[in-house]
Amino acid sequence: MPTRTAEQRRQAEKAAYDAYLAACPTRKLLDEIAGKWVSLILVALGDGPQRYSDLSRRIAGVSQKMLTQTLRVLERDGLVRREVTPAVPVRVDYSLTPLGESLRALMAGFKAWAEANFEAVDAARTDYDARTPDLTIGPGGAG
Repeated sequence: MPTRTAEQRRQAEKAAYDAYLAACPTRKLLDEIAGKWVSLILVALGDGPQRYSDLSRRIAGVSQKMLTQTLRVLERDGLVRREVTPAVPVRVDYSLTPLGESLRALMAGFKAWAEANFEAVDAARTDYDARTPDLTIGPGGAG
């Protein structure tokens, strides 16, 4: 039986990805990119490179720790590029990679959907809560 090349093995592994399976590595990736800070950072960076302080000001409510952590994960995953410019003080800019840009387009759609449909969702929540007073779902939703 002929041995498969590394590319053939990679293609076979890729075809076997199924995020419904607990052991599938794509499940962890979905978990990472589903976070609210990820989507907001990616959409914000769609306007072009930004400094850390610009992102911090633009994304209300994100802590320094979460912004730093999320940017590191995005950089590690190849979605965000961190560019250090030697100066006094040192300048650090964050921008999207082509891979990050492809995900940003999806996240921008989610953000736009949430903004356009919040009132309908809020009305549905109010109706549901009025019909089922014993069930309380916290501010984070059911996820």
